[in-house]
Amino acid sequence: MVNSKNLNRLMAPTSIAFVGGAAMAESVRRCKEGGFKGDIWLVNPKAAEINGVPCFASVKDLPRAPDASFIATGREITVKIVKELAEIGAGGAVCYASGFAEMDAEGEELQRQLLANAGDVALIGPNCYGLLDYLHGAALWPAAYGGQLVDKGVAVLTQSGNFAYNLSMTDRSLPIAYLVSVGNQASVDVADLILNLLEEPRVTAIGVHLEGLKNVQAFAEAAKQALIKGVPIVALKSGVSAIGAELALSHTSSLAGSDELYNTLFDRLGVIRVDGPVAFVETLKVLSLGDLPRGSRVAALADSGGDAGMIADYSEANDVNLPQPTAQQALTLEKILPVFANVANPLDFTTAIWGNREALTKTITTLLEEGYDYGLLVIDFPSEETGERPDCILIAEVFKDVLASLGIPGAVASIFPELMPQSAREMLHRAGVPALQGVQEGLQAIGNMMSYCQTRQQLLQSDAELSAPLLAAEPLRTEPKTLDEWDSKQALKLFGLPTPNSCLVAPADIPEAAKNLSYPVVAKIVSADLPHKTESGAVVLNIRSADQLQDAVSKMIEKQDKSLLIDKILIEEMCAEPVAELIVGVKREANFGLALVIGAGGMLVELLHDSCSLLLPTTPESVRAAVENLKVYKLMSGFRGRAAGDIDATVDAIMAIAKYAEEHARVISELDVNPLLVLESGVMAVDALVCIADQ
Repeated sequence: MVNSKNLNRLMAPTSIAFVGGAAMAESVRRCKEGGFKGDIWLVNPKAAEINGVPCFASVKDLPRAPDASFIATGREITVKIVKELAEIGAGGAVCYASGFAEMDAEGEELQRQLLANAGDVALIGPNCYGLLDYLHGAALWPAAYGGQLVDKGVAVLTQSGNFAYNLSMTDRSLPIAYLVSVGNQASVDVADLILNLLEEPRVTAIGVHLEGLKNVQAFAEAAKQALIKGVPIVALKSGVSAIGAELALSHTSSLAGSDELYNTLFDRLGVIRVDGPVAFVETLKVLSLGDLPRGSRVAALADSGGDAGMIADYSEANDVNLPQPTAQQALTLEKILPVFANVANPLDFTTAIWGNREALTKTITTLLEEGYDYGLLVIDFPSEETGERPDCILIAEVFKDVLASLGIPGAVASIFPELMPQSAREMLHRAGVPALQGVQEGLQAIGNMMSYCQTRQQLLQSDAELSAPLLAAEPLRTEPKTLDEWDSKQALKLFGLPTPNSCLVAPADIPEAAKNLSYPVVAKIVSADLPHKTESGAVVLNIRSADQLQDAVSKMIEKQDKSLLIDKILIEEMCAEPVAELIVGVKREANFGLALVIGAGGMLVELLHDSCSLLLPTTPESVRAAVENLKVYKLMSGFRGRAAGDIDATVDAIMAIAKYAEEHARVISELDVNPLLVLESGVMAVDALVCIADQ
């Protein structure tokens, strides 16, 4: 458990100690030049001074316990220094050294010692670049860095020191309040940092660049608090991999890959996921400057038809809503603009009114004032040598002034990233207007922002899923065993899952037992050692009489391996022709807990790979939304005049499976219902397997 008071000291220090050699003397200098106003000390046992910076022989000789320390020594000495810092009551420390748990067994042991020695000291790392604090000017950092002090801005947490270094050097005017390279997260992890940052009102958004999460449940709780507080989180996740080994018992494992579950987690918490570093920066920029829109209606302007066409294309690709002007707006705009101007949204206001502040003001005001929630101006700023930049600056100035007068947020984007110069960015950012570099990336950022606002509102209104903590899935204590189809169905039936009328009998008792069933029926061999019955010829469908039944069972048994003990036969009434078939499964994964997987079932599982995942616990509303997101939903909703399936019953059946899994969260390993037949009236689970450990 991280000491929150000491983490606060680390994130807003009044004193800093650098422990190391000549490189740390440079860090001291950079920290002073960067604007840090507190005490800065250098610790080195072998030198009285380094490059003019006086040294203390040990941390115990410091005037007082530092709020923050940067330790740039070898790993063994780092472990010793951390213990000394804990003994004098230091706040937090960055451990720069590598060679810990990321390396080998010896490193893992050293990391355990490091954590034990730390006590209440809040540790970042080891194996990290550290912390850049642009609110206070503190740079717990081993090398050069870019950026400058800000009054407010975004916080970026990354598992890559090089990503942090490069981000600080970008020429995109992203206001950064904190930049943290988290390393191995032996003590302070991403979730701890998010919760800490939420207490700093000058942090406007949080970016997270990660390969994976050490503690999904803790991250979920932190992200939930961020959503409630209205601080957006943007995630750039690298690495796409499967959760476990190749498909063994069911199809569920192959459908619920690790990357898919990250998407599920982010969707559940309103976290914005982006697909690259440029989108990461531009999305953070649009979220952190100015107010978020109250609605989704965007009015866009450009000074050429080609640019307006690109705005339209990229808006559609990113679900950005561009409602057309009203008749009165169009009439007013037609009076201002030349006859060849196309009055629409996006609006090509042409170059005819360049340099005319009055006409520009009236044009932009007329378009924006009637019911729009967000404004977008797309314009490139040519080089000063052309003599045309002042006209472009004027347009941007008028646009920001109109936004301010109307009280609505907006952004300015360039077509080409390099044609948004620093002077224009700074002018716009001072007014709270994001300067987005690249129209494609800019509209992706605006689409992300609009999606976040809508998703946040929906999640906070429903609250049921958001308020329920994710189920933890600790390692199973015993080896799980596979229940046969009969036992699996009986277990799920108790939770409300519909199953066919059936009987389980010995082969010799089939004629008598089948008298109570209605033909046609299906016959199956029941054995936990035979999970894939169809491939083994252990299923016979559409049996229409007692004689056919006896003959079918005899032939089915003959096909099986002689070593297979066959003492149970399941006979079920055949179901009506379904509207569609689904697979519903549950997969246990150590980080995520239990994942509920819903997809196109039957033979379509491997053909379509049409599935989506939910983390448990879940709600009927989330299940319905997941079902409606499937490609197979077109069949379920009545494709081309065909009968529609019973969606309400489908949702109820899936929730029954989810409730069973939630009730058995400590012991369930895997569950597979395939297919779940969606009928015109009702649903029917015609095959099921549950893999569960002893309770």
